[in-house]
Amino acid sequence: MRTDGTAPGLPRRAPRRPSIAAQVLLWQLTLAVLLITAGALIAVKAAEDAARNSARDRALEVARTLARSPGVAEAVASAEPTARLQPVAEAVRRESHVDFVVFMTLDGIRFTHPNPALIGQTFLGHIDDAVLGRALTETYTGSLGPSVRAVVPVPSGPDAGPADAPVALVSVGVTERRIDEIVGDTIPLVVAVATGALALSAAAATAVHRRLRRQTLGLGPVELRRVYEHHDAVLHAVREGLVVLDGGGRLALANDEAHRLLGLGDAAEGRHVGDLGLDATLAETLAAGRTVTDEIHLAGDRVLAVNVSRTARDGRVLGTVATFRDHTELRALVGELDEVRGFAEALRAAAHESGNRLHTVVALIEMGRPDEAVRFATGELAASQELADRLTAEVSEPALAALLFGKHAQAAERGVRLTVAANAAAELEPAMSAGDLVTVVGNLVDNAIDAAASVGAPHGRQGAQGGAERARCVAVTVEPTAAGGVVLRIADSGPGLDEASAARAFERGWTTKPAPGPQGRGLGLALVRSIVERHGGTIALGDAELGGAEFTVRLPPVTSAVPGTPPVPGRSAEPDTSAELATPAEPRRPAEIAMSGRPGEAREEER
Repeated sequence: MRTDGTAPGLPRRAPRRPSIAAQVLLWQLTLAVLLITAGALIAVKAAEDAARNSARDRALEVARTLARSPGVAEAVASAEPTARLQPVAEAVRRESHVDFVVFMTLDGIRFTHPNPALIGQTFLGHIDDAVLGRALTETYTGSLGPSVRAVVPVPSGPDAGPADAPVALVSVGVTERRIDEIVGDTIPLVVAVATGALALSAAAATAVHRRLRRQTLGLGPVELRRVYEHHDAVLHAVREGLVVLDGGGRLALANDEAHRLLGLGDAAEGRHVGDLGLDATLAETLAAGRTVTDEIHLAGDRVLAVNVSRTARDGRVLGTVATFRDHTELRALVGELDEVRGFAEALRAAAHESGNRLHTVVALIEMGRPDEAVRFATGELAASQELADRLTAEVSEPALAALLFGKHAQAAERGVRLTVAANAAAELEPAMSAGDLVTVVGNLVDNAIDAAASVGAPHGRQGAQGGAERARCVAVTVEPTAAGGVVLRIADSGPGLDEASAARAFERGWTTKPAPGPQGRGLGLALVRSIVERHGGTIALGDAELGGAEFTVRLPPVTSAVPGTPPVPGRSAEPDTSAELATPAEPRRPAEIAMSGRPGEAREEER
């Protein structure tokens, strides 16, 4: 076993580097110790300077007081100056807390001294300025060791002026030892203050360490950099939209795909989810923070699968994470699959009808009536071809004509009579793209067929009690407006909608049909409204003359549909003035193409 705990033959584990919190703690403690130590040293030095200055000032003040004391000049001039001045000097020394008081001649011969053996000897120190009548202070090493001293001239009398020569000198001093004692008395206080400051600094550093460790999850700088780099790479590479909300419902993070899918601006971060301009139901779902799995929502004209989950750590809710997958193309494919399934059912019914017609033709031939057999066979083909040609001629948009032709078979299979009243002047292609047009009309017609098929009897046949039941009908009307726009109406003979249902009809998730799966229904009308409003149009719901509901879609002229929208390629946004130069022709009247419940039956009525 190695010293690092790994078995022989295995790669050595990389030593764990201290976390950011630990590094910050070490730096803080080191800095605190250095600063507090420096502060303590500065405090001691300041105390020493203060003690030295105080000793100098006290020595100078005592010396000046003694020099001008009554009787000092007389005692100096007496026959026994030491006998008269020594007691005074010692008394003053004890009371003033100084170390020596020395009276001397102008030549420096001592009259007094704390050590009587040194009386009569020469004073150690500078006295030249004092002899000239000026007081002086200095630090000098004398008979008692290093001291701070003051030397002051003794005037000849109370009335002597500055120009008069002094008669003697007096020196008062405080030794360095006494100053050190004074400073030493302050050191315990300085140490106590420094220790308290260090303890407070350590406590504060520990608190910062714990908070920083909790916020950084105990990671070191290398780990944090690696986490950030991976986090940033994942956010930019993931193909799903990712949104992170904080505990207050404000946007904390959104990756590039989320910005694209939700249409978020650059200043979205930090704003509440309700202020991001999202669909009301989507914003409510995100703000609620409840767990959601693959719930379908609308974001503009996109269909999104939304997953929402709360994040927590140590029992504390941190926020909400939501992911978004674009299901717009998938929904389109599902719609196309439904159309193909409907066409397959229509083909099955047509095959059944074709078999019956083929048997009829064979029977007519066997009965010796070939002319009637030919007339019967070609009549069906002519009626179907005439229906397709007429519908293509009256509906200017090919995609819409094909959609309605396909819906004819679907309606006929379910016993619903589908009529189309189209004006060829209604140009739908410039006002709306073919894909959006198929989505709008397809959803509205499908809903109308479902509603009509839920009530009444096919083609108004007699009911069980002998009375006539309401026919199952769906009417599609396309006509231009005076301003150059288009009005599209889809009416049905279904049960209609009450006021409460009509008010919620365009909400996401609202439906009168049973949910086929976990993703539910209720997207069609919400998507229709989104597309219509995106093109600057309006959609309204009312009561139809057929007895059911009627949806009215109004699209403005292409030049005012959506400000700033470029014109459709191949179309000019300017009005066509060629018709004004040509010979006016009789306008074509809109035709009604009626498609009955049985395949093959068609009629046209000129209004």
